Amino acid sequence: MRYDLVIFDNDGVLVDSEPISNRLLAAYLTELGHPTSYEDSIRDYMGSAMHRIHDLVGERTGQRLPAEFDETFHRRVFAAFERELEPVPGAVDVIAKLAADGVPYCVASSGSHERIRVGHRKTGLDRWFGEDRVFSSQDVGKGKPAPDLFLYAAERMGASPERCVVVEDSPLGVRAAVAAGMDVYGFTAMTPAARLAGATRLFSDLGQLADLLV
Repeated sequence: MRYDLVIFDNDGVLVDSEPISNRLLAAYLTELGHPTSYEDSIRDYMGSAMHRIHDLVGERTGQRLPAEFDETFHRRVFAAFERELEPVPGAVDVIAKLAADGVPYCVASSGSHERIRVGHRKTGLDRWFGEDRVFSSQDVGKGKPAPDLFLYAAERMGASPERCVVVEDSPLGVRAAVAAGMDVYGFTAMTPAARLAGATRLFSDLGQLADLLV
């Protein structure tokens, strides 16, 4: 293994949540008077922390989202997760192989700890991710594309940034990993390769990842 730590993004990489959450986000923003298509949501918000949604809507419209926005959105998302969420194909196998080989790994997500946990419980990934392997933008206060979250995860896991690789599917996440001085493998199952420019390498099938890392 060429790396001391594998850092996984969560949404879209481990759990197939991006179609669900972006569909609901687009609908909710539209409901609030900010017309947003599913494609708009993927382009503008995929991989971002909640504060970015507030920031972009404010910059574009001069209006603030309601105080209950985050709570309402998360309630809708969690309910949909319970009905629909599945692990990304190949996610369980690659984590199981890393664990069997003794390779350190963790998850570092723009989502809240609650969102990560709800998704992991529903998909069975919780057996692979104890509290010491789960990091959220909540822990650092500044989400991707800032490098803070990945640097924090590496520090907590005892790895030097240059010995880490990040597995990401969003442009914001790729930018954050590059800014952190880490290699980054861009997962193109949902995101066009051109949008992940800057990644160390690109791949489209999570089942290939374990072999690509060695």
